[in-house]
Amino acid sequence: MFNWRRPDNLGVTNGRLAPCRRTPNCVSSQADPADAEHYIAPLKGSMEAVRRAVEAMPRTTVISATSNYLYAEFRSKLLGYVDDVEFFYDGAAIQVRSASRLGRRDFNVNRNRVEQLRAMITRP
Repeated sequence: MFNWRRPDNLGVTNGRLAPCRRTPNCVSSQADPADAEHYIAPLKGSMEAVRRAVEAMPRTTVISATSNYLYAEFRSKLLGYVDDVEFFYDGAAIQVRSASRLGRRDFNVNRNRVEQLRAMITRP
């Protein structure tokens, strides 16, 4: 009934994270800024700060981390639905993509998560 496999399009290709699907359950800092449904501003800070913030959130597993890339899975409290979240430091900012693995709508869960992480990273 549910496909729990990791997507095969994750990672960085030619300096870009995978684009969001057309469904409204994904946000990306590399989406067109005119696409208000999918676009979210990149993060500022360090990859180490991103990792600390990600690891501080509940039901989170870091799957892969390098000096300029981090991929984590976030599971929902109810039913354990998985969101795939990636961060990529491109030399100027930390690009981010957060997407639900299943379903069509996420009721802004991905956007709210990225904004919560932004607040954690920029907190003095």
